Formats: sequence, structure tokens, C-alpha cells
Amino acid sequence: MVFKLNNHLLSSIASSNGHGEDSPYFEGWKAYDSNPHHPTENPNGVIQMGLAENQLCFDLIQDWLKNNPKASICTPEGVNEFREVAIFQDYHGLPEFRNAVAKFMEKVRGNKVTFDPDRIVMNGGATGAHETIAFCLADPGEAFLVPTPYYPGFDRDLRWRTGVKLIPVDSESSNNFKVTREALENAYEMAKLGNIKVKGLLITNPSNPLGTMLDRETLRSIVSFINEKNIHLVCDEIYAATVFSQPDFISIAEILQEDIECNLDLVHIVYSLSKDMGFPGLRVGIIYSYNDAVVSCARKMSSFGLVSSQTQHMIASMLSDDEFVGKFIRKSKRRLAARHRIFTYGLAQVSIKCLTTSNAGLFLWMDLSGLLEEKTFEAEMALWRVIIHEVKLNVSPGCSFHCTEPGWFRVCFANMDDQTMQVALSRIRTFVNKDVDTKKPKKTLRWQGSLKLNSPRIYDDFINSPHSPIPQSPLVRART
Repeated sequence: MVFKLNNHLLSSIASSNGHGEDSPYFEGWKAYDSNPHHPTENPNGVIQMGLAENQLCFDLIQDWLKNNPKASICTPEGVNEFREVAIFQDYHGLPEFRNAVAKFMEKVRGNKVTFDPDRIVMNGGATGAHETIAFCLADPGEAFLVPTPYYPGFDRDLRWRTGVKLIPVDSESSNNFKVTREALENAYEMAKLGNIKVKGLLITNPSNPLGTMLDRETLRSIVSFINEKNIHLVCDEIYAATVFSQPDFISIAEILQEDIECNLDLVHIVYSLSKDMGFPGLRVGIIYSYNDAVVSCARKMSSFGLVSSQTQHMIASMLSDDEFVGKFIRKSKRRLAARHRIFTYGLAQVSIKCLTTSNAGLFLWMDLSGLLEEKTFEAEMALWRVIIHEVKLNVSPGCSFHCTEPGWFRVCFANMDDQTMQVALSRIRTFVNKDVDTKKPKKTLRWQGSLKLNSPRIYDDFINSPHSPIPQSPLVRART
């Protein structure tokens, strides 16, 4: 006899939709999973362009592993370390691991700042790090301000199990989605009017999905804002090493070294190796806090999501190799720059524009507003479904990033080989040219009416997961 478990027997978390798997973000993944593109076995399948993964430098990693077999306890050369590493369970982390990560974080930031290894707290990826910091800083019902557009996974990471709220800080394309003091003040005041206590501000720098960086003036303004309001600042810097052209990346740690008034206890950095090194599967997430109490609490909480000691052992060895790290960072930047250049050129050939201030990340923020039947999010969803089901490209619609303007899409370009990228660009050209050839009015697309839409809704609860191998395609331009 088979028994079915009713939802009323489950906890509120288990029976809720807090993870957001029914969002367009995950719907696109499901379309890819059910019909994945393969160059020979399934050439007409869906190309994954919804996952921000860096697969452009795996050859460098593989060469290093071949030349350093002792880094793994699962090789004849490294087996003598197996016992000590396998039984290690200190949630502070291997000292050599924390030292190597701190040193790597410094190198990625141009050695302009220093990091104390004793403030390094490990977590199971940036997802675990964000949830841990939310638990440390806010109680259920309290809130973080988050500039839009923002990574959909934040809705899951910071809200689902913690009960914390996220309040959007709106930005506009007219100023390239720049974070302004006025917008911060407006969002803060709106929260107060709603009797919501704001505990902090979460920023991503470089931005996901924009692929842009916060300049020094904006960072200083943000520090001034959180200091005046006496709220926390959480800086997601997981794309720090993906900056591939000028200007250089400016970390919040660099701002704190300047002559600026700020209570350091309010500032915290989230980092990982998922994007900069391309290791999402290793689940290496980092919290770096200037607050002793947060470091202590986060370290205790990390017991629920530790990085395996074997991973710590290997990462410590790899990141301690200065020659390799320097070579990797240089080549990664060059390859990202080249891929970005080729992809944006391919889009420009069919008059598709992307955010021009982008110089970082693994994606493009692509403007397809000209292809919308009307300037609405319903029309954006209609176009998105055509792109997925007919053009066979999984790109992510702007509404899932809480963008306030319809027609923007995030396109990931670093998770595929050159051949797949060219296939994606070819599909885009065919789609756009086909529409032009119809010679119909611009707002009467030939696919109009071919799809049924769900009832209109605002996608405030969209949640994106950060891990999924997506091949690059031409409709991808975005940036956590």
C-alpha cells in the first residue's frame, strides 16, 4: 500500500514555495534539461544560457592538477595525507586553507587591501554564506534593501528559511541602472512607512545581472548611507576576478581604508570560488566580516554547511601557487574579454544592444525591448517563451531579476565552447532576420499569438539557483 504525504503534515517551510522553482528562471532550466543541445547527438536542442558559469579556463586547472598530484588525497602521490585530512572536522577550517583564501582575495583585488585569515569563515558556497549572514544580522520580518535588477537567487538565499524580507531599490536604464542615494533613501522611507525594520543593504559588485561595477563615488555614498542609518552593509563580491577591462575593480575593503567615517562592525563581504575560479561544484563560500561577533556566530553556523576537508586541502595547495594564480587571473580576464567582444559583435550585427558599461561578469544585459509587442512584462514573458521553445535558447527574462523595465534579458556567455556560442549567435540572427523579412509593423511579430500566457503577475518571488552548466548563446547579456 502506498501512502501519500499531505502538505498539512509538513512544516510551513517544506510546504511553501519559498525556493521559487516555478519561476521563469527555473522554467528555462527545465526546458534545457528536457532537451539539451549537443553538437552531434542533439544539434537542435536548447542551448543553456541561463547559468553564470566560467568554463573558459578549465584547461589551466587540469594542467595544474596533473602537475600537482599531491594536492589530492585520492592519488598515489597524496595518499599519505589521506588519514589526517579525512578525519579533520574543525569548523574553523584548515589554517592553510584560510591563509590561501585570504591571500587569493588580496591578489584578486590588486593587492590594494589585506585580509585577516582569522576573519575568514567558510560556507557551502555563496548560497550558504548569504543565508548565514542573514541569520546573523536580521530576525524574521526584518529587511535588507537590494538595488535592482538583482540576482533572483537572493530571494531564496536570504528569505526562504530566515523569514527576512528583501526591499527593492529601483534603478533605471536612463543612467545605466546606477545605484543612487535618492533611490536608497526612498526605499528606506517606504520600509519605514510599512513598519518594516531595515537591518541592512545588500549590494553586488560587480553586478549580477548587469556586469557593471560600482565606482568609487557610489561606494563612498553607500558607506555614508549605511553609517548614517546604522544598518549593515553586505557586499557580494563573487565576480571580483571577472573584470576584464578598465576600470579596475574597487572592493569595499579598499573604500574602508580611505579617510571615510564608518563603523566597521557594520560591513561584511561575501565571496566564493564559484565564479572567479569556475568551481561552483566545490561549494567554497566565504564570509569575511569586520565584526568580531558576526565572525564568531557565522563560524558556529558554518557547522551546517562546511567545505569538505579534501576540498580545503586541494584549494589551499592550488591558491598557494603564486605563479599559477597570477597566470590564471591574467588568462581568465583575456578569455572573458575575447568572448565578450565576439558575442557583443555578433549581437550588434542584428542591431541587438547590450548595456555598454558592462566590463565584468559572465553574462550580458541584453535589450530586446524593440521586439516586444508592447512595453509590458506580459509581452516580455511571451517573447521569452518564443526564445526558449522556438529559438531554443535559455536566457533569463529581466522580470525574474526584479527589473522595473520590460525587455531586458540576461545572457550567459562563458559556460560554453566556441562552437556552441556560434550556434547560439546563428540562431539569434535567424530569428531576428526572420522577423525583419516579414515586413510587418515592428510591433506585430510573426510569432504573435502562437503562445498562451499564464495570467499576468508580478514576479516578486522569483528565485534563481547559482549552479547550472549553461552553454553560451547570443541572447545572453547579464550579470548573483
